[in-house]
Amino acid sequence: MARAGLTADRVTEAAADLADVVGFDNVTLSALARGFGVADASLYSHVRNMRDLRTRVAVRAAAELGDRLAAATAGRAGKESLAGFANAWRDFARECPGRYQATQMAVDPEVVAASPGHQRIMAITYAHLSAYALTEPDLTDAIRLLRSTYQGFFAIEASSGFDHPRDLQASWEKILDALDSALTHWHVSS
Repeated sequence: MARAGLTADRVTEAAADLADVVGFDNVTLSALARGFGVADASLYSHVRNMRDLRTRVAVRAAAELGDRLAAATAGRAGKESLAGFANAWRDFARECPGRYQATQMAVDPEVVAASPGHQRIMAITYAHLSAYALTEPDLTDAIRLLRSTYQGFFAIEASSGFDHPRDLQASWEKILDALDSALTHWHVSS
């Protein structure tokens, strides 16, 4: 019998909230159980194990990020879409750091295939680059360039590693300009 109001969705939501406070890697079933005022064993009625809980948080976070990316790129193309996408992703990383970490978790391919959020992120990622008219393998290379640039920036920003008087937002905008230029003038593979 489930504890009053305790469901897999509530446990997942609480884990996502906790991840934003303590970091995705620091979420434990014990901490969640304490938050609910139940014994650790009570959570196993709702999640199989820690891997299951982490996967559920990753799927939830992907859906939330996908919604933000869709709103930020809708009706936009080229640099405007690129900036909308990048800014939405950066805002998500800053506002929801644990959830952002969850979106970086490697999940099983069958989970990705069944996850509307993961599928939406992939579709938006490819769609927002359509104005640059890249085809494979260049499209994959461009996505890897963007992802590593964004994730590197987010990681350094989160750790306060940009210890320089230069305005961080100005640097971010310069980076987006450079990425747009790189995509616009991409040397196509032969």
